[in-house]
Amino acid sequence: MLPDLPLLLAFVGASLALALTPGPAVVYIIARTVAQGRASGLASVLGVALGNLANAAGAALGLAALFAVSSAAFTVVKWAGAAYLVWLGIRLWRTPAAVDASVPRPAAQPWRRIFRDGFVVALLNPKTTLFFAAFLPQFLDAHGSPLVQTLALGFVFCAIAGCTDLGYVLAASIVGPRLARAGRHAAWGNRIAGTSFIGLGVLTAFGHQPASR
Repeated sequence: MLPDLPLLLAFVGASLALALTPGPAVVYIIARTVAQGRASGLASVLGVALGNLANAAGAALGLAALFAVSSAAFTVVKWAGAAYLVWLGIRLWRTPAAVDASVPRPAAQPWRRIFRDGFVVALLNPKTTLFFAAFLPQFLDAHGSPLVQTLALGFVFCAIAGCTDLGYVLAASIVGPRLARAGRHAAWGNRIAGTSFIGLGVLTAFGHQPASR
């Protein structure tokens, strides 16, 4: 279900770099926590986590269907995914911080709506699905079940992202508005994630030949 330890550690490291990079979901989580407190932040984390998991499941089903049609698709997807990761890494290096200098303070809402909105924010982010489709195949064994492997890796990624999101909730509940002044430092998160993606893409492209069925 999971790759060998060295490759799994690379997956965890790259996943952690992505999860720590502020994006729309992180902004939403921080905003809800600052506006309504820790409990609302936790509700938003749960919604975002389920949205990410749904994206991972969708990517897993799509990849499994593609690999079932053509054995050559496995190699093509791995190389295309490696190229996408390098391109994404370059974009992250050139992109300013994703978090605005001010944290919005939305109106108070019930927890059920906060959960729903967090789910929608994560689910309807097309970059998440595209990233899963490019990222997960780099860690698959062509001789195993693509569906099982991608679901397992997707779950691991969502668990990592959930833990980092909980960290954002804790920080936001403690320091609150001071997070608004952290925007100028967020670019370093983009650079760390960008370096991880470029390294992973290069490793996949030149470190070994993708396995074939």
